[in-house]
Amino acid sequence: MDSTPEPYAHRDDALAWQENALCAQTGADFFFPAPGSSTREAKQLCGACEGREACLAYALDHDERFGVWGGLSEKERQRLRRGRA
Repeated sequence: MDSTPEPYAHRDDALAWQENALCAQTGADFFFPAPGSSTREAKQLCGACEGREACLAYALDHDERFGVWGGLSEKERQRLRRGRA
């Protein structure tokens, strides 16, 4: 019998994409570059990742304001959010 409380069991499913995400095999600095630094390499890695769509959805749902998530920078996610409103 699983003793994990229901809300947490659902949360694990929602974050399952992280287990195989390519970013999990790379340092966090790669996806959270210093201001003004290039995000090109991180975006290229995201483009090859099978979890990209789930990652982007997570970032939008949780209002992630920093770093590259789902292949988009902070500014790109902000524009996407405004386009949805």
